[in-house]
Amino acid sequence: MPTALALSPHLDDAAFSCGGLLASLAGEGWRVVMATLFTGSVVDPKGFALACQLDKGLPAEIDYMALRRAEDVRAVEELGIAPPLHLPFREAPHRGYGSAPELFSAPRADDGIAADLAPALAELVAAERPDLILAPQAVGGHVDHVQAVRALTSLAVPIPILWWRDFPYTVREATPREPLADLFATLPVRRIALDPGARARKRAACAAYTSQIGFQFGGVAGLDARLAREEGIEGFRLAGRLGTPIPGLDAG
Repeated sequence: MPTALALSPHLDDAAFSCGGLLASLAGEGWRVVMATLFTGSVVDPKGFALACQLDKGLPAEIDYMALRRAEDVRAVEELGIAPPLHLPFREAPHRGYGSAPELFSAPRADDGIAADLAPALAELVAAERPDLILAPQAVGGHVDHVQAVRALTSLAVPIPILWWRDFPYTVREATPREPLADLFATLPVRRIALDPGARARKRAACAAYTSQIGFQFGGVAGLDARLAREEGIEGFRLAGRLGTPIPGLDAG
């Protein structure tokens, strides 16, 4: 049984960006594991980190990340894949980033998280022994996505990687920021047109992240509208050669 390992920066990114492919792989008999990197709880958050919780209508005393980890469990159940893995690294607002613009700027010089992530990712890959890795291209420029890419590329793993285009950043602007575009420019484009079952599973998984839907999309109707703009297509750049064919994955 082949294994696919999706490396999600946040608790929703993989489901949002490649949930349809993950569901499709599971339906084809793959073992599919979704690991999220930045899921560590922080006791008594302050400042901008607390504001990121309050602006979603959640009181200060709630363990925000525990709530989101529980949403992630529901999302993988909707996708029909293995129980999720949660790495304990902290999101950018807990690493000194103090505003929304800073989250989408170049990484801070004092943010050494990529160096901390790299050995954890190496250990995860060694443990799961994936035949395929899925990871973000950092479309949109969120610093956590950028640092995840930096950490993974530093390992030079000899495993094919499908680098996904980060939804919903892909449909928020006509020309979204792509700070790492040069890294992927020469890699071949691959696309998958999701069948109705995979589209339904992806939609249900996205909707499972209830704490995010209002903030990200303005509600479930907004989620549906953004997904409709994707037209049932998920896009990737392929690094390496696929050892196991993936039905429906075509050149873009």
